[in-house]
Amino acid sequence: MRRVALILILAVFLCLVFSPTVLAQESEEIARAQNEQAMKMLAAGLAIGLGALGPGLGIGILGYGAMQALGRNPEARGAIMTNMILAIAMAEAIGIYALIIAIVLAM
Repeated sequence: MRRVALILILAVFLCLVFSPTVLAQESEEIARAQNEQAMKMLAAGLAIGLGALGPGLGIGILGYGAMQALGRNPEARGAIMTNMILAIAMAEAIGIYALIIAIVLAM
């Protein structure tokens, strides 16, 4: 009976000694994967945040300029609006490129 108890105590002791090592290796792998995913999300957020900043400012400036021009010369509405819409579309395309890059980075 003592021999069985000693073997069981030894088995429990070995499990307690070696299980933290195995768990630590697994937790390092999990932490590494989580860090990688966090860096991907950070890069995607920065890509869309900074990539949309320029087009947003550009569209605001274009709208301001168009309204100023319309206030000064209302008869030129057609040409002003056409050129404004084309310029806004080009600025918006840059924002869409940034969105696509952010989506690719997040994958």
